[in-house]
Amino acid sequence: MDVQDFIRDQVHENRIVLFMKGTPSFPQCGFSSQVVQILDHLDATYTTFNVYDSDELRQGIKRYSNWPTIPQLYVRGEFIGGCDIVREMFEAGELQQLIGAVAEEQPAAG
Repeated sequence: MDVQDFIRDQVHENRIVLFMKGTPSFPQCGFSSQVVQILDHLDATYTTFNVYDSDELRQGIKRYSNWPTIPQLYVRGEFIGGCDIVREMFEAGELQQLIGAVAEEQPAAG
């Protein structure tokens, strides 16, 4: 499977996906850290991929989205944006609505 197929599969199989530098417990850039903090504040359930694990993934996600920077957030298969857009959506209350709607779709754990 090539990296574009992998990315497409992950973006569509997971409701919320964050491609970031580092991990949620150890972000390796301030922008990735900010997005993790926002998602955690919203109690979002999300999947992450550390672009430092693979240069192929790091370059591939930029090609996939046609967006030059990381982190990149996807919700329900749709590219939302990077840190600035996520922060602006959070400040406007838009991200809370989007994440809340996704949370309602997910079956309760149990």
